[in-house]
Amino acid sequence: MLRNLNKILTSYTKVLKSQKRSKSGDVPIFINGREICVPKYFTVMQALRREGVSIPCFCYHERLTIAGNCRMCLIEVEGMMKPQIACALPVYKNIKVWTNTKKTLTAQEAVLEFILVDHPLDCPICDQGGECDLQDLTMKFGNDRTRFTDIHFLGKRAVEDKNLGPLIRTEMTRCIHCTRCIRFASQICGMDVLGTSGRGGEMLVGTYVDKMFLSELSGNIIDLCPVGSLTAIPYMFKARPWEIRKTNSIDVTDATGTNIVLDHRFNRVLRVLPRENDEINQEWLSDKGRWSIDSLEMQRLVSPMCRSESRLVPVEWDCALRMVATTIKNVSPGKMIAVAGPYCNVETLVAAKDFFNILGCDNTFIERNLTHTCGNIDLRTSYSLNIKMSEIAKADKILLVGTNPRFEAPILNAWIRLAYTHNECDIYVVGPECEFNYHVNYVGHDLSALSGPNDYFKGAKNPLIFVGIDQLDTPSGGQIMSAIYNIASGFKVDPEWGIVNILTREASFAGALEAGWKPGALSAIRAICPNLIISLGADDIFYKCQPSNDIAVIYIGFQGDKGSECANIVLPGCAYTESGGVFLNMECRSQFALPAITPPGKARYDWKIIRALAEYSGISLFYSDSDTLCCRLAQISPNFVNFENYQHKLFGELIPYLIKPGSGGGCNLNVPMKELSDYYCSNVYTCNSNTMRRAEKAAKDHKQSKYAVI
Repeated sequence: MLRNLNKILTSYTKVLKSQKRSKSGDVPIFINGREICVPKYFTVMQALRREGVSIPCFCYHERLTIAGNCRMCLIEVEGMMKPQIACALPVYKNIKVWTNTKKTLTAQEAVLEFILVDHPLDCPICDQGGECDLQDLTMKFGNDRTRFTDIHFLGKRAVEDKNLGPLIRTEMTRCIHCTRCIRFASQICGMDVLGTSGRGGEMLVGTYVDKMFLSELSGNIIDLCPVGSLTAIPYMFKARPWEIRKTNSIDVTDATGTNIVLDHRFNRVLRVLPRENDEINQEWLSDKGRWSIDSLEMQRLVSPMCRSESRLVPVEWDCALRMVATTIKNVSPGKMIAVAGPYCNVETLVAAKDFFNILGCDNTFIERNLTHTCGNIDLRTSYSLNIKMSEIAKADKILLVGTNPRFEAPILNAWIRLAYTHNECDIYVVGPECEFNYHVNYVGHDLSALSGPNDYFKGAKNPLIFVGIDQLDTPSGGQIMSAIYNIASGFKVDPEWGIVNILTREASFAGALEAGWKPGALSAIRAICPNLIISLGADDIFYKCQPSNDIAVIYIGFQGDKGSECANIVLPGCAYTESGGVFLNMECRSQFALPAITPPGKARYDWKIIRALAEYSGISLFYSDSDTLCCRLAQISPNFVNFENYQHKLFGELIPYLIKPGSGGGCNLNVPMKELSDYYCSNVYTCNSNTMRRAEKAAKDHKQSKYAVI
């Protein structure tokens, strides 16, 4: 009796050990005869992808709603007579799914045959060739022959192309009606421009009226299109995927730190694509980051130049460096100033500051001015986002003060829209009326709206306040921040949930302040009255302050604009595609960009130019190559080399005590980018892009059309 009981207990223990313990809320399912546990809210498609089971699909996308249009993800489910689509089928307990049966493969092959019946066979002239999902899936799941003949069919269909603007080329005959572009435009861009008309073989995808699809994120529908129906006009007929090389980089057109891939060939960047990063940009990319790349071929500085009479003439590097070194030696350290531009990497900023500090000068400034804090740049909390971008989607109430994130930071705005659509977030605005892609409630246009009653913001569990960096350049910056922190003090939230966040715009902003540079270049120039200004790609400052003839201006940069126009000596530097380097985004998250191509002409890396200047000036810096420079970065701030990790901000509770009293009164808050036409050419870099100029013109013309308000 005991012997039999022991056998039963032993066998029962083995059964328990063999069973997979599932978490609460998980359900057991079977995939191709193998038992797994998945969350009960999963669809079969999600379960298959998590387990690495190959399943073809066209219309499904994990960041968009389920459509179930293409019928490509057919599977066999035990107990169901017909094949089912995996993307729209929820899992349930003990469902048995088969993806490799003859019935499944035959059904998938038939769907591909139906798609190819109406699809034009123009792969040799299609820009999507080599990257086309239809090509790949046909090779893997399709048949090697077709039953299509012109005798039994009326021929392939032909569809009129649509005009979606100067950036997106349409070839609607290739469209397979996956509706990814429609769902992206509606759900991510917030624009109900694209749609369908008709049914079956007569179904058409396009605009209901003659209206262009103009959005700050419009280029992403090209990446989403699984066929060559939507392609990029600037990249048209330039290269094939197997001819180009790919390099990981960081977008510098804004401060979000969007991860990108540079596609280049023959030492020329041909296009920019997004790189997936779930904590920053998901898999989206702004239009400026994608298409302003042609600006790198306009007005490039390719040779050292010095001013002779009223013009700049080319000289050799040795001559230019000696002239700069002589100028530096003849100027008192207190009468020198360095100004950092918006595209400097951290290596350049550190080298320039070390050089000035050894000379006995601490006049290193950025173009932005921070008037709101007495703590200057000592605390990151006072000039950055105090929350992860990915956590913005959890907010239930958001207040925008003097900013339009849709155009100032399109990727961050995508997270705000995600909170609006998925978390029913209420969004309030203090400032002028702007074009938003979600419903907003205007509280007021000036400071009085912040100091008045804020009943609209009460009851929030995860509130967020975003302040535009332009407001902190004004004399009323202190008043604005005092009122905002007064509102934020009424909430009891998690200590790591930063309510107040500064929305910056320059890629070099956080890196410069982390390296010890100070804000307020314009005020410093007027106060110091320098004899020497060294500009590291800074052009905007010279639009606001024209230096006199007795001030020597040294310009180190890659593009000729106002800064080089005012310069006495020009030293050609590198763009971000050529030098790479470390960049800190608005979260103060450190990221590394790899160099893709070599600099043109006689241009050199910016930090190497500064090191050469130091040698000609009789100063030896602590580093001579990238490795030793990286060690120097780690000495200044460990955050510089702590790549990809978000660091929570400390001492945020001290900021209200360090705010300077403002003197702005009840003035209105100004936002520089109110509508789409203001977005495309908002800085020197994008102004030199022909593609952005065409997009700006299209946006202005479209606004005058009779369908603009629809």
